[in-house]
Amino acid sequence: MSSSPSLEILVRDAEGFVVWNGPPFSSNGQPTLKNERVSCSSTKFSLDGSKFMAVKSDGTISIYDSASLREVRSFTVANVTAAEISPCGTYLQTFQKPTTPQEKNVSLWNTETGDLAHSHYQKSITKTTWPSIRFSPDESSACRLATNEVQFFDPKDLSKGITSRIRVPGVAAFELSKNPASHVAVFVPEVKGSPGSVQIYGCGKDAESQPSARRSFFRCSSVQFSWNHGSTGLLVVVQSDVDKTNKSYYGETKLQYLTVDGTHEGLVPLRKEGPVHDVQWSFSGSEFAVVYGFMPACVTIFDKKCKPLMELGEGPYNTLRWNPKGRILCVAGFGNLPGDMTFWDVVSKKQLGSNKAEWSVTSEWSPDGRYFLTASTAPRRQIDNGIKIFNYDGKRYFKKMFERLYQAEWKPESPDRFDEISEILKSVESLKLEEGKSQGQGSAQKKPVASIPTVQKPAAYRPPHAKQAAAIQAELLGLNPAGEMSKNALKNKKKREKKKAADAAAAASGSN
Repeated sequence: MSSSPSLEILVRDAEGFVVWNGPPFSSNGQPTLKNERVSCSSTKFSLDGSKFMAVKSDGTISIYDSASLREVRSFTVANVTAAEISPCGTYLQTFQKPTTPQEKNVSLWNTETGDLAHSHYQKSITKTTWPSIRFSPDESSACRLATNEVQFFDPKDLSKGITSRIRVPGVAAFELSKNPASHVAVFVPEVKGSPGSVQIYGCGKDAESQPSARRSFFRCSSVQFSWNHGSTGLLVVVQSDVDKTNKSYYGETKLQYLTVDGTHEGLVPLRKEGPVHDVQWSFSGSEFAVVYGFMPACVTIFDKKCKPLMELGEGPYNTLRWNPKGRILCVAGFGNLPGDMTFWDVVSKKQLGSNKAEWSVTSEWSPDGRYFLTASTAPRRQIDNGIKIFNYDGKRYFKKMFERLYQAEWKPESPDRFDEISEILKSVESLKLEEGKSQGQGSAQKKPVASIPTVQKPAAYRPPHAKQAAAIQAELLGLNPAGEMSKNALKNKKKREKKKAADAAAAASGSN
């Protein structure tokens, strides 16, 4: 595809941010820089990759055009504590600590004109309540969480204020569906013996007063929503702070599945007890993968009707990353796990390869689906910061260590602008076949000699403490770990044998 854009990586360290060109990198295997380093404290791309913001130490928030890296607008907001750029880069949202209840401390600025488009008061922010106004990926819908209701706005003209609202008593969290932004999911915690619930409402001007789907449950303190692409299904990880079975110190988790038409409302059938570590929809929205259970965790792929499609076995895993083309799935164990990664071709149901990426904090596929990036970043890790890039089959392509690394991420691009991953797989397979043929032609003159493989008897298992004890004993006796004697030990042994023979000869002559 000639119009395919080039890949770029945003890297932010202690001195600021730069943008790398590639991969593929130049002939020396190192990335080239697209810009001079810019000092800043945080950066973030818009979801479509058209713009990104950089918060600088003097309180200035700069908006850059991602293609040219030219600063298009800058904002100076006093005492700003949080900032967010909208999915298409149209708005910059800022939060300032309020001094009075009458102060409108949440502001939305138009990044093209620099004008203030909307402002309102909010007492504080948490992960659940920030950003205050949330947009759909295409910015066709916008809404915010208020007391006992979800309020909707017109993204094209925020000055209109609230255009519609959905009344939900006790609502504590919400999530707007992806393209299309046709529904919104809300969570109401349990209170005074009444069960908690997750509900799905239609949104827009014709918002429904009654939910199209609802699921109630006890023992729920928080939830994580995950909409599929197409906005037809919703996965909900229900978290309880206490596990009544006392099998887990971290509480109990359940995975619920709801469809917007109400045809399915219930638990996803998982075949092993334990927590739900991660759940991810494929980019097609027709299947999802779950890693779950006490270690070693299980990995299962389900269809939209919660029927198991494929079992990927067990292992030290807690992370799932779908390739943007939907065909390849990376199953990994990051965080406090060793960093094992396996790459699966879900269509052909075979493993493409495996590798390790120890100490990884973030991980992400490139927009074209060819590369997988992992990063060990501060402040989560204060040492061994670095970036690793792997091919889609798990082979390591690039590695670079940093004294202090804060951020590493791909510039977002639409996966539709790149070749299909199936074409990439075919081209790689054809290259392998051509290499095999050329090697076969070069060695055609030599007659192959059949070699009978020798089957070695598997060694008995020895625990680590036994191996250590054997090593200490070998050192004391002058042996190496393989059981062979050192030169000094052999010399001393010969001396002992010679002395023993002399003593025996003396004793024999004395008796005569």
